[in-house]
Amino acid sequence: MTERDRPVAPEGRGTICFVCSCEDTMVLDGRALARGCAARGTELRTAEQLCRAQLDRFLGALDDGRPVAVACTQEAPLFAQEAEAAGSTAPLTFVNVREQAGWSREGAAAGPKMAGLLAAAAVPLPPVPLVPLRSEGVTLVLGREAGAIAAAGRLADRLDLTVLLDGSEPVAPARTAAFPVLRGRARAATGWLGNFDVTVDGYAAPSPASRDAYRWGPARDGAASCCDIILDLTGGVPLFPAHEVRQGYLRADPADPAAVERAVAAAAGLVGEFDKPRFVSFEAGLCAHGRNRRTGCTRCLDLCPTGAIAPGRDVATGRALDHVVISAEICAGCGACAAVCPTGAATYALPPPATSLARLRALLLGFAEAGGRDAVVLLHDAAHGEALIDALARHGDGLPARVLPLRLNEVAQADLSILLAAFAWGAAGVRVLLPARRGHGTEGLFRNLDYAGAALDGLGLAAALPRAAAIETDDPFTLAEALAPPLALRGATPPAQFLALGTPREVLRLALGALHDPSAPDVVPMPEQAPFGLARVAAAGCTLCLACTMVCPTGAFSANPESPELRFVEDACVQCGLCAATCPEKVITLEPRLNFAETAAQPVVVKAEPPAHCTVCAKAFGTRSSIDRVKAKLTTSGHWMFADPARLAVLEMCEDCRAVAATQSQVDPYAGPARPAVKTTEDWRREAERAKAGRPGS
Repeated sequence: MTERDRPVAPEGRGTICFVCSCEDTMVLDGRALARGCAARGTELRTAEQLCRAQLDRFLGALDDGRPVAVACTQEAPLFAQEAEAAGSTAPLTFVNVREQAGWSREGAAAGPKMAGLLAAAAVPLPPVPLVPLRSEGVTLVLGREAGAIAAAGRLADRLDLTVLLDGSEPVAPARTAAFPVLRGRARAATGWLGNFDVTVDGYAAPSPASRDAYRWGPARDGAASCCDIILDLTGGVPLFPAHEVRQGYLRADPADPAAVERAVAAAAGLVGEFDKPRFVSFEAGLCAHGRNRRTGCTRCLDLCPTGAIAPGRDVATGRALDHVVISAEICAGCGACAAVCPTGAATYALPPPATSLARLRALLLGFAEAGGRDAVVLLHDAAHGEALIDALARHGDGLPARVLPLRLNEVAQADLSILLAAFAWGAAGVRVLLPARRGHGTEGLFRNLDYAGAALDGLGLAAALPRAAAIETDDPFTLAEALAPPLALRGATPPAQFLALGTPREVLRLALGALHDPSAPDVVPMPEQAPFGLARVAAAGCTLCLACTMVCPTGAFSANPESPELRFVEDACVQCGLCAATCPEKVITLEPRLNFAETAAQPVVVKAEPPAHCTVCAKAFGTRSSIDRVKAKLTTSGHWMFADPARLAVLEMCEDCRAVAATQSQVDPYAGPARPAVKTTEDWRREAERAKAGRPGS
């Protein structure tokens, strides 16, 4: 970087941002960086060896008491240590521009990309919500042979142990009974670290006189066991779905000594109090799972790999609730539920959607403000994605200058608001980096990629390559090949500027509106289970019972309180299916689609009828068609209660006048046809005697 390119630090009290060329191993585009920093009111300072020879520049910045951002993550511990030693309390953040931008074959053109990375890092991360777990070390060891007893013996001085052998193999008794050894087969288990419940079949205690092998006593099924830790060395079917991420459940193949040792070592450390992140925030009032014992949306239930989500039930009564429940203790944080939740009831909390969207917006707009074009956003995680990007920077050509990496806690959390807002803010493409072997909970992500592709294609933004796609690889060079083909967004439309405010669905609506060109069609068909569309009502069969309005969780269906009328707002429909499941006439069908017409955001009358008027007081009530239909059914069936036309006329009255008429006419609504007189035994005998005597009965 030449002196001519060095930017002049602006006056102000904003953040001080240090960008170091790392001993001139990467080129710094001073003009691009200056433009990006000036747009955010940030003071840019540069260096060549900030962590060593020029450390005094960093210490001098701390004296200003202003927030400091350092474009280096490798030496972050050193800078944090120096700041602590200096007694600085100013915010200190770090961002990686070396492996993600500067160390690249296109590093000389990566100035706008660095500006975008700095802008994204300036968005603060909120505190991580935590879930407390407590383990007393009560451990159930499941096994089939002597190796389980040996493993338990290595833990006997640290854990409270019980060994449960399945009895499939003869096992020599231990010389001393340091812990209980029982027989049984774990049929089912629920819970998490510190709170497991295990159901055991074939439970039996050993005879104390067992000699060369355990002799078992009488067996019984359905025994219950409670424990804090489960060490499963049976080599059989796991007790839990996605067992690798179930806290406190450790499983190893008994034929693999190394795996057994790793499991034993892990179990030894699971005693005490622990905190795990609360990955998902849940608002029960927004959930569209069910209403009135009818099931609607099951997207999260269908996709959760750990079984952390279940239909809600009232603990006291056992009655089914309208929403699901999410166990924060079991949740492993894949984000599948948040990715597909149509109402925003389940949202990812690490970080929350507002933070992820704000970082995405800052990344893309910072890139554009510094002169970048045709960005491709690369969504990745820390464990897999950052390692691959680092390897590509150190041993290959690095990321292209137009590829903007954005780290998420789990890439499977990416919902439609993230995918489509990226395009609205100027991205030409979005790529999601995944391992070659798909992890748990990615089905929702691929579903969202399909939805995003269908929406973009319908809006006329199709390209030779998919604009939103996944890259599944463990090889950094394969990653480079997948990112090499260029993508360009339609025309030279400037990026949208809307803020990432509101719920993910509200941001999604803004993004779609920004992407919709006046020349594009107003209606775009979408795949099944897309979270927006039309609930089509066959008006001829609708009786205006308004059952759909009582179960609709978003208010898409509503009634007119002044007259018999059913209304529908398409923008509010999340395609949960509760209306179709509840409709007694079965005249509602779902049609997933995007509707950009103005009428989609306004109530549209689906069906309306003039109200019926009471024949006594002229009060409006019900509809004429429903009254005529009821009268026709009662007349056709020959119902005894309405055989008299006077009684049938009661149906023409409102509820108040109907009650008065029934009282005045002394109509008993519970009365039935005249019943035959009751005959006793004496009556039957008397009639029989008269019949013998030839006399008529009375």
